[in-house]
Amino acid sequence: MRDTAAPQPYDEMFDADGRVRPHYQAFAQWLQEQPPEAIVTKRAEADLSFRRVGITFAVYGDEAGTERLIPFDLIPRIIPAADWRLLQAGLRQRVRALNRFIHDIYHDHEIVKAGIIPPEQVFMNPQYRPEMQGIQVPGDMYCHVAGIDVVRAGQGEFYVLEDNLRVPSGVSYMLENRKMMMRLFPELFSRIRVAPVEHYPDLLLDSLRAVAPDDRNAPVVAVLTPGMYNSAYFEHAFLAQQMGVELVEGQDLFVDANTLYMRTTRGPRRVDVLYRRIDDDFLDPLAFRSDSVLGVPGLLSVYRAGRVVIANAIGTGLADDKSTYIYVPDMIRFYLGEEPLLANVPCWRCSRPDELSYVLAHLHELVVKEVHGAGGYGMLVGPAASRAQIEAFRAQLVANPGNYIAQPTLALSTVPTYVESGIAPRHVDLRPYVLSGRDVTLPAGGLCRVALTEGSLVVNSSQGGGTKDTWVLED
Repeated sequence: MRDTAAPQPYDEMFDADGRVRPHYQAFAQWLQEQPPEAIVTKRAEADLSFRRVGITFAVYGDEAGTERLIPFDLIPRIIPAADWRLLQAGLRQRVRALNRFIHDIYHDHEIVKAGIIPPEQVFMNPQYRPEMQGIQVPGDMYCHVAGIDVVRAGQGEFYVLEDNLRVPSGVSYMLENRKMMMRLFPELFSRIRVAPVEHYPDLLLDSLRAVAPDDRNAPVVAVLTPGMYNSAYFEHAFLAQQMGVELVEGQDLFVDANTLYMRTTRGPRRVDVLYRRIDDDFLDPLAFRSDSVLGVPGLLSVYRAGRVVIANAIGTGLADDKSTYIYVPDMIRFYLGEEPLLANVPCWRCSRPDELSYVLAHLHELVVKEVHGAGGYGMLVGPAASRAQIEAFRAQLVANPGNYIAQPTLALSTVPTYVESGIAPRHVDLRPYVLSGRDVTLPAGGLCRVALTEGSLVVNSSQGGGTKDTWVLED
């Protein structure tokens, strides 16, 4: 009889024979030495500390309006140095190509002329901003901060799941998770050589200053937030504080003589680089949504004149659209003349009738995503969905097929996780943060998100996922 059992996911700690993999051995030995009650105590201590610091997030649509604590897992995800080198090289390559693509689209359209990307994919995309045509940005850097979601599947191969290039979030959890682990288990860091991540704010500030207008010797950087009611406000305030720069809202800024200023107690001060954490639509009510109270009237004119840098650039959303994701391997070949070091997850474009037919016939097997969706919303995980959920989603898909892509349901890798029943494997992904300034750099690690429910593949915090520290081992 043919074996129809689903393939077992790749276990990052144990090999197929149940032996601890070499990069986990020092940690496994330490874990064996710990009495169970000690882990329970440390877990409670971590939760209390996170609440005191205020590391919470709000869920849009939650009628209660309460902020939630993202569950933090005490068992780190460990990545050997050789695996990180491969991942690092692949992410740098990918972000270089994405920056080249965005520049090309807002200038010469060479990739469209070459027939590699259809014009409607670009110019009919809601994230395309015609206002950006012809604008020169320093160093041709559009995506200064990228959060690239990566998973392991199969025999442990890395795959890129998504490119987040607009306002990628979550880096504060990467930093706070490491701080928490060092506070709770200092002895572990003397046993195991773990690459640091705490210098990320310095890397970010250096990258932002590196792209400042040429006429500024001591560029002023500010973080633009929508305000305290935004779900990621903690992170905005955290990063501003860590970089030693001002956290501002739209009402704190104004334009005068084609220059951006912020109001201070000592009078107006010019802003040279604006690390914005609000979407394009709300940046300038004179250019985009006229009802926006979050942005700055006249900001686009200052930007066009080259007197302020906006990070990430207006219009970068075109490159993190999930229907554009399909073309990134072709971008790498076209712009860099290289083969992609990291593979995409295979995709079906529901806008194409033949591919839509396949997806409709296999909804129970596939993951279907909105091309502009985020946070785990607007998606169907076919194997975990009921028949009623599949049929309801089918109706949405038929009504608006161009709004969706589909992917196979990957058996995401698992790592040991502390849950109510003890230590058990749970599925994870990883979001490394790639910074583009003078060079393309990234700290060794990222935000590791974990699906705490047994069997679940949805790692998003808004859908019940948690986070854990990521340890990249030093040679």
